[in-house]
Amino acid sequence: MSNYEILSQVIKERRSIFPASYIKKEIPVEVIKQILETANYAPTHKLTQPWRFTVIRKGGLARLGEALGNLYKQHVSPQQFLQKKFDSFGEKTSQADCIIAINMQLSGKIPEWEELAAVSCAVQNMALTAESLKVGAYWSSPPLIDNLGGFLNLGESERCIGLFYMGYHNEKPWQPNRTPIEEKVKWIEE
Repeated sequence: MSNYEILSQVIKERRSIFPASYIKKEIPVEVIKQILETANYAPTHKLTQPWRFTVIRKGGLARLGEALGNLYKQHVSPQQFLQKKFDSFGEKTSQADCIIAINMQLSGKIPEWEELAAVSCAVQNMALTAESLKVGAYWSSPPLIDNLGGFLNLGESERCIGLFYMGYHNEKPWQPNRTPIEEKVKWIEE
C-alpha cells in the first residue's frame, strides 16, 4: 500500500469511541507517548506550538471525576441539579484508561483562533494515531473544562479546551455518516 492509501484508510476508519465501549485493558505508557508525539507535528503559525497536555491515569481519573462533579455542583443551581448527571462524571472517567486534558497556551503573538486551530490539528494527529494503534478515543468539551485550570495546575496564559478520552475497545468498524464532498466544494477556475 502507498502512504496515501494507508493514511486515507486510517482517516476514513477514525471514529469517536466513547468510554462506555472501553474494556479494562491498560494502555502502555509507550503507546500514550506515541500518540502525544504525533501531536507535536501539527501546523503552527509562527511556531508558537500552543498545544499543552496533561495525562491523567490511574488514581488521577477518580480525582478528575470528583473535580468535575464538584464543579458541576458549584455551577448549577439547586433546581437544575441532577444526581444522574453528577454521578456520570465519576462513571465516565472511571471507564477510560487514560484521559488527556487538551490545553492551549496563548502566545499573544497571533490571534487566539489560530492557536486554537493549531491545537485542533494536534488533536486530529492524536486521534489518527490512536486509530492506527487500535486505541479508541474521543474529544469531549463539556462547559466545565473552563474551570479545570486549578485541578490541572494551568498557568495564567493557559486554558483547557477539552478532554481526550482513551481506551481499548472491541467495537466493530461502521460506515461514517458523511455526505459527498462534492456538495461542500466550489471551484473557481476562470
